[in-house]
Amino acid sequence: MFLDLLLQEAPSYGPLAAGLAIGLGAIGPGIGIGIAVGKAMEAIGRNPEASGTVFLPMIIGVAFAEAVAIYALIIAFVVSGS
Repeated sequence: MFLDLLLQEAPSYGPLAAGLAIGLGAIGPGIGIGIAVGKAMEAIGRNPEASGTVFLPMIIGVAFAEAVAIYALIIAFVVSGS
């Protein structure tokens, strides 16, 4: 009886783990990108002459934040087994 219980196939939590990985992994970059772009647009609105000095660091920061989301997507693919 106990041996039959042990030999039963365990449920696969891969899809659930993949969904959680990409869902939680996209929250941080989404919030970070929203705050960064919002503050950059606010700075450019207050001082339009500084748009060149604000724009490039903002784009670099957004790219780094997006890299975290892409990393979470790759982890989700690995976990799900696809």
